[in-house]
Amino acid sequence: MSFPVVKGAAYALIQANEMVIHHGSTQTSERRKNPESEHLQKLPEHLRSFQDAVSYPPNQVYIGNLTPDALKEIPRPWYEAPVSGASRDGKYGEIMPEDEFLGLMKIVDVFDLVVLEEKFQKIVKEKIAAHPVLGDIKDSDKLSKNSANVDEISKLVAEHMGQPLYFEGKLVGCVKKAHEFDEALSDHVMFENLVSKASAVFALKLLLSKSSLQAEEVEYIIECSEEACGDMNQRGGGNFAKAIGEYCGCVNATGSDTRSFCAGPAHGIVEAAALAQSGIYKNIVVVAGGSSVKLGMNSKDHVKKGMPALEDMLGTFAIHITENDGESPVIRTDGIGRHRIGSGASPQAVMTAIVADPLDKLGYKIPDVDRYSAEMQNPEITEPAGAGDVPLANYKMIGALAVKRGELGKADLLNAVNNFGMSGFAPTQGHIPSGVPFVGHARDMIQEGKIERAMVIGKGSLFLGRLTNLFDGVSFIMEKNSGISNEAGFNKEEVRSMIAEAMRDFAKAFRVE
Repeated sequence: MSFPVVKGAAYALIQANEMVIHHGSTQTSERRKNPESEHLQKLPEHLRSFQDAVSYPPNQVYIGNLTPDALKEIPRPWYEAPVSGASRDGKYGEIMPEDEFLGLMKIVDVFDLVVLEEKFQKIVKEKIAAHPVLGDIKDSDKLSKNSANVDEISKLVAEHMGQPLYFEGKLVGCVKKAHEFDEALSDHVMFENLVSKASAVFALKLLLSKSSLQAEEVEYIIECSEEACGDMNQRGGGNFAKAIGEYCGCVNATGSDTRSFCAGPAHGIVEAAALAQSGIYKNIVVVAGGSSVKLGMNSKDHVKKGMPALEDMLGTFAIHITENDGESPVIRTDGIGRHRIGSGASPQAVMTAIVADPLDKLGYKIPDVDRYSAEMQNPEITEPAGAGDVPLANYKMIGALAVKRGELGKADLLNAVNNFGMSGFAPTQGHIPSGVPFVGHARDMIQEGKIERAMVIGKGSLFLGRLTNLFDGVSFIMEKNSGISNEAGFNKEEVRSMIAEAMRDFAKAFRVE
């Protein structure tokens, strides 16, 4: 069987301090209950500078300047161990400051909902024009039009006609509502959706700039964030995917949105793999933008413990899936894990369904997988809030299942967990940490011969939608390419040799040599 491959991956982070204060759900909820709360007063003192965010080790891992294993060698707390000489530019992507991102939001806004203050807009225009990836983006001339003064913006915000946009403590713009009374098009929802769209556009532009994939070659886009766009008649109808592709020059692409809470990206990659293997589409991109409401979710605990507010990053990614090229790591579509409706919700039942069952199909044991990537939340964010080290908890459950199945000795459990696990390094953006941050690293490690295979696990909490109490989980295996890129089972050199021999035989038969 000729399996599809992971051809490329890009990752980006956007530092968004002001969005933490004004748009993160923890802060907006607090403001409704107690606008004078101690937390809201102290929070600004715990915000990081842009350079501090760039130098933070997990952020450098996310954009590819450090490997996940490098975190094992850096003492915690990581926020007190900045990476010397850290750059905003990474092997896989970039860390963007908030002012540039506000400019990008205006560029990708099709309905003139984003209003920026005149002087701020002029400064941002120059930065975007000089950006190596965004300098040629469609509609960048919007930053030369329709600016406003602070009084005009303040009036829109005061009259609840627009969500405020701040930078370094100053009001610099707003996002207007898109309909007089449609709540699905309110300023609040439009702000969230434009944040998600703009950040995803950035990730896809980065993917195109860092790989051989041309925008015109993209045939299908799968968007898998946790936002939903629509109007009062179909609140989650979509389509983020085509809206994102439009601003990246993907003129030959169509696409759709896939949703399953945190498991969405894993579903999206499995769908992309199936489309590529079937031949329906050749080049598929799975992309997701960041979630503004999740900024600062655990900030109360960070502030109480005297820490920086580490959840100041919007996370985003774009992954290219295509037909077998004989070189890139394959996705084993014959070993996809899934948490069935009847699987059960106990930790053992979950891990059996999404880890053990697919491995059994392939004849592998749990220790045969070199690396597992599941819920890669940064423990430095989650531990102060009492949620513990989420990736480590997953690894221990996987290891315990291996012991129960007789595939691993009990005495070897901790050592195995250390070998096939890794520290979480992703911001707690829901769908972003769920397995996919390791795809780029896994691709490199497999191609460099450091590992043979990795399993990426997406897990989702469907009960959050209040329609079911069910859980969700999907997994897939990335594996070294055997060099086979056709159904007959021949590698490229064998095919070339066979063709050459057939041509020689043909020439002899017709005496044309």
